[in-house]
Amino acid sequence: MLRLILLAPLLCAAAEIPAPSTDVAPKGQNASIVFAGGCFWGVEGVFDHVKGVKQAVSGYAGGKRDTAHYETVETGRTGHAESVQVTYDPSQVSFGKLLQVFFSVAHDPTQLNRQGPDEGPQYRSLIFYSDDEQKRVAEAYIQQLNAAGVFKHKIVTDVTALNGFYAAEDYHQHFLAKNPANPYIVFHDLPKLQQLRKQFPDLWK
Repeated sequence: MLRLILLAPLLCAAAEIPAPSTDVAPKGQNASIVFAGGCFWGVEGVFDHVKGVKQAVSGYAGGKRDTAHYETVETGRTGHAESVQVTYDPSQVSFGKLLQVFFSVAHDPTQLNRQGPDEGPQYRSLIFYSDDEQKRVAEAYIQQLNAAGVFKHKIVTDVTALNGFYAAEDYHQHFLAKNPANPYIVFHDLPKLQQLRKQFPDLWK
C-alpha cells in the first residue's frame, strides 16, 4: 500500500475549539461511534490515546459488506469511507468530548472528499451515528462550531446512520503504533498526537 507524502500544510483543524453545548446522557459502560476523517491510521491512532476509549478499530463504513476491502474501497466507487469504530466508557469520556477531539485534532472537517494528501470520497468526513441522540448532539455541535466561526471554512462533515461497519485488514490495525517511523505517519499523523496531548492533557493515555 502506498500513501502519498506531500509537503502540504498539516492540520489547519488543529486548533482549540469549544466543547459541545449539549451531550449524550451516559448509559452503561459501553458505547460506540464510528468516525471517518481521512486515512484511518491517524484517526485510530488519536483515539487509541484517549482515556476512556476501550478500543479503536480501523475499517470501512458507508458501503456494502462485499466491497469492504482495501483495494476495492480505494477505487472511490464503493460508497465506503475509511472509518474508525470507537468503543468507549461513557463514565470516563463523554460522546461530546470524543466529538471535540474528532473535530479539533483527528482531522480537518472543512476538507471535502479529501484529507491532506489523500483524495477521493473514501477520505470524506463523516459521523456514523447509531441512535437519534448521537445524531442530535453531532448535528447541534456542527451548527455550534459553524456559528462560532471556529474554522475559516464551513464544516463539510456529514452525519449519517450507521448501516454497517467492517473491520479493515489486519495490517491496518494500530498501524501508527506499529510503524512510528513510517514517513507518512511521521509527517501527517504524529502531529495529531502532539496536538491531542497538548490540547487534552487530561484525556491523554
